[in-house]
Amino acid sequence: MKTAASAPTNATTGGHSAPALTSDAVAHALQVSLRGCDELLPREEWVTKLQRSEASGVPLRIKLGLDPTAPDIHLGHTVVLNKLRQMQDLGHTVIFLIGDFTSMIGDPSGRNSTRPPLTREQIEANANTYYEQASRVLDPARTEVRYNSEWCDPLGARGMIQLASRYTVARMMERDDFSKRFKEGRSISVHEFLYPLMQGYDSVALESDLELGGTDQKFNLLVGRQLQAEYGQEPQCILTMPLLEGLDGVDKMSKSKNNYIGISEAPNTMFAKVLSISDELMWRWFTLLSFKSLDDIAALQAEVADGRNPKDAKVLLAREITTRFHSVAATDAAEQDFANRSKGGVPDELPEVSLAGAPMGIGALLKAAGLAPSTSEASRLIDGGGVRVDSGVVSDKALKLQPGVYVVQVGKRKFARVTLSA
Repeated sequence: MKTAASAPTNATTGGHSAPALTSDAVAHALQVSLRGCDELLPREEWVTKLQRSEASGVPLRIKLGLDPTAPDIHLGHTVVLNKLRQMQDLGHTVIFLIGDFTSMIGDPSGRNSTRPPLTREQIEANANTYYEQASRVLDPARTEVRYNSEWCDPLGARGMIQLASRYTVARMMERDDFSKRFKEGRSISVHEFLYPLMQGYDSVALESDLELGGTDQKFNLLVGRQLQAEYGQEPQCILTMPLLEGLDGVDKMSKSKNNYIGISEAPNTMFAKVLSISDELMWRWFTLLSFKSLDDIAALQAEVADGRNPKDAKVLLAREITTRFHSVAATDAAEQDFANRSKGGVPDELPEVSLAGAPMGIGALLKAAGLAPSTSEASRLIDGGGVRVDSGVVSDKALKLQPGVYVVQVGKRKFARVTLSA
């Protein structure tokens, strides 16, 4: 086991200035760590770990846990997967942890109500696809894949009670979503307190040096630091990545918001969806999703500021993302298909339409959005193959759209970005 460190075990700031960097390699590793991240805590401890790893030749253990709450991984998940791949390329051991046990509890992070847990059957079905999809970002040959049921199931009731004794209710109530719900009189189930404890225990079981997560996971990651100290280990550092805004540029990317791009989507769909984002959002996506250097992105942004068409930059981003998950040939075909069917693609500026009443039939939506004069005309357009939703041709006149954000095209010239709510 690792020895306990004398540093605080629950840092909420970066602490004091980092130790002097001892080599170009450590300086480079720190630069890679910081790119696009929201917080790296405590920074000075991370530098010390990097220095020790360089001196000893022993790679650091870097952990990312994902609960298989849905069968597909979308681009929002790849923000932190990209960072994990960067750490992998630095020569460290990366651990892709599938939370098959914690999924049965349900993560309350960022929620104002109890999240219903998944069944074992749902978890197993989703987990079967998770690693295959993650392998499109990570190098499978250099990835340690683990399931937290390995050490959580053997704990049993006695072990769970002993684990719970190592963390206080007062500390648990420091969590924003718990404290808000408590003050507002909304229910908090006891099992929800177990989630951050079990995620923290994962770090103990894996002897993690660094844990990655979204900004909404900061509390859980800090619990891991404290539990490692409780178990006599050197506490892990934590690195949080921003949550990626979805196609609407407002809410975080989510399947439930239908503002996502799944990494298993068809290349034509993926390419078209990237081109549908706003020019402003494009630069944030470049920072968080592109593998281009920050200098290259800054140069491209300067060219656009000097008059280059922003669509040129957006096409570069669409090509990079589509090629990452498909092939150059498939991306070429997707770009050509997009050009052929829309004579230049989705316009840079789309009319924004907000509608309520989901689920809504496609005919009613076209009429309400001003894309067809009547539902009967909408039916005729659908019969003629002239209606597309998110680049896909609509052939079913009975199609009902759920809440979400859609790029809707009628004919060659009519477009709208439709935000549909319940």
